[in-house]
Amino acid sequence: MASEDDLQINTIRFLAVDMVEEAKSGHPGLPLGAAPMAYVLWDRFLRHNPANPAWPDRDRFVLSAGHGSALLYALLHLTGYDLTIEDLKRFRRYGSRTPGHPEHGVTPGVEATTGPLGQGLANAVGMAVAQRYLAARYNRPELKIVDHTTFALCSDGDLMEGIGSEAASLAGTLKVSPLIVLYDDNRISLEGPTRLAFTEDVERRFAAYGWQVGAVEDGNSVDALDAAIRRAVSHPGAPWLLRVRTHIGYGSPKQDTKEAHGEPLGPEATKETKRKLGWPIEPAFIVPEEARIHFRRALGRGRAREEEWRARFEEYRRAYPELARAFERQLAGEVPATWSPELPVFPTSTPTATRDASAAVEEVVAAQWPTLLGGSADLAPSTKTLVAGQGDFAFEGECGRNLHFGVREHAMAAMLNGMALHGGVRPYGSTFLVFSDYARPAIRLAALTGLPTILVFTHDSIALGEDGPTHQPIEQLAALRAIPGLATFRPADANETTEAWRALLGRSGPSALVLTRQKLPVLDPTVYPIRDGVRRGAYVLADAAGGPPAVILIATGSEVHLALAARQRLAARNVRARVVSMPCRELFEQQDAPYRAAVLSPGVPRLVIEAAVTFGWDRYAGPNGSVIGLDRFGASGPGPVVYEQLGFTVDRVVDEAARLADGRSG
Repeated sequence: MASEDDLQINTIRFLAVDMVEEAKSGHPGLPLGAAPMAYVLWDRFLRHNPANPAWPDRDRFVLSAGHGSALLYALLHLTGYDLTIEDLKRFRRYGSRTPGHPEHGVTPGVEATTGPLGQGLANAVGMAVAQRYLAARYNRPELKIVDHTTFALCSDGDLMEGIGSEAASLAGTLKVSPLIVLYDDNRISLEGPTRLAFTEDVERRFAAYGWQVGAVEDGNSVDALDAAIRRAVSHPGAPWLLRVRTHIGYGSPKQDTKEAHGEPLGPEATKETKRKLGWPIEPAFIVPEEARIHFRRALGRGRAREEEWRARFEEYRRAYPELARAFERQLAGEVPATWSPELPVFPTSTPTATRDASAAVEEVVAAQWPTLLGGSADLAPSTKTLVAGQGDFAFEGECGRNLHFGVREHAMAAMLNGMALHGGVRPYGSTFLVFSDYARPAIRLAALTGLPTILVFTHDSIALGEDGPTHQPIEQLAALRAIPGLATFRPADANETTEAWRALLGRSGPSALVLTRQKLPVLDPTVYPIRDGVRRGAYVLADAAGGPPAVILIATGSEVHLALAARQRLAARNVRARVVSMPCRELFEQQDAPYRAAVLSPGVPRLVIEAAVTFGWDRYAGPNGSVIGLDRFGASGPGPVVYEQLGFTVDRVVDEAARLADGRSG
């Protein structure tokens, strides 16, 4: 390495080491080993503008190995992002801008919230998918306004995780490009050498996926790193994996040991490392002026690149004014100029499965929202999420709007996150509700980051029938509702499904739409206040006749119809019952107290009905209410038979409601 390169690389290394030492926790090993490759990438290839982290045509860099966050924070500070030395000194402290793992929206320049291994790799694939879609839609041969590269840095752990395999397999199949992944092959994981659990030939695996592959055997060789990245950048057409052989904790007494992974070096080892690499022992957080000047050249380069792009975009605007306006609206996430709020209204004469209603609504939305992009984990014929006439997103040059994720629920959800993070698209994905468990970590990160992803889950209960308990969701609704920031919609009929779509399209965070396989009666929107009610999360669907309610029946989805039928039977027994449809608990909780009290009438006993675990419903049933749910697994058989045999009958609802109204103990 040239001495100038040594200076820059060691500046990165020791800012990271000092952050970890100051915090007395963290992961110094990856920054010490991976600093050379990060330096070469950021200094010579990454097109970004630290003064404007949101510049649309910037390259994206995703640190999938999020435990190495100190490396990223050092790079952001040195290249001129709004991140100070004081921010670095507050690494891992409560409320700091430098959290233990990267968080998008907290630290300027952080493109994705990473930490759980494999998520960032799948995010990067999603970003590249979004770029390819936008490039196909807007670029013209003489004027390319979407022309950037997605880079990711991943670890052994990222490639051990199943989500990493899922995402890499699909990226190779779709030939998603330009996407370049730097693999930090340091051969150490938390428990020890990777040979304990990970001995595969990663290069051959990725080549089999359809990736282009390369290797750098000396991860400290700036020239070799430069040549490898330059080759990958100049040969798009399929994603690239560059394996870089590094040494975790490079230069420290803990080099090439598991002890370098996830704990501070300690004062003495830190001094020894600095001595070995020729770095001043004191003070900490030193940035030599020569290094500062070198790194801050990124500001000038970034400004020039963005100005060149903006000049090109103005030329594009003159040549294609309508496309330019549409592109800007897509990037801003604005409601399309052509958007009409008129969505399907379903007739009461024809019972309709909510999955079929959702398909009809999605067709209308897709026709007016060019941002809508997504698909299914190989279940589109069942989830009804294939948009007719919009083509497939495929490697043969097609760049339609129907993505085929294959049987890869986890990667699908994480790719949706990457697509949303990239911007310009409104991503959706679908599978059966029971398989939301496979996607849960990525759904959680969507909620943590506040991403407007749409998850369509069908086959929502035991009523799906013959596929049996392996496919009948029981605890999944409660699990989704437990995620802060996720809105879970379980509409009662086709028209509530329409309004659920309208509500989720207006959200800035993630939404889960939970739908039936079986047909349901259709509610009349001229009789029931469905539109306003769904918008508010819960509403009085049918009130008690002849006076205040003696009991309130709260239900979601298909069980709303049980409640309506029970209300009629209760009226014949002179028991006044109110039916409350609660399609989205999260939206209901956001309403003001007077509205919530008007719907639930404090003091009136309540009976909650939902074909799922009772967990979480006590707060709505209250101390003098009860829940009809299912705290066991389902059974195989025709849907109506299973539904009845497991206790979801009008008779049971009537008996329990009458008991509550009479004040009798259960």
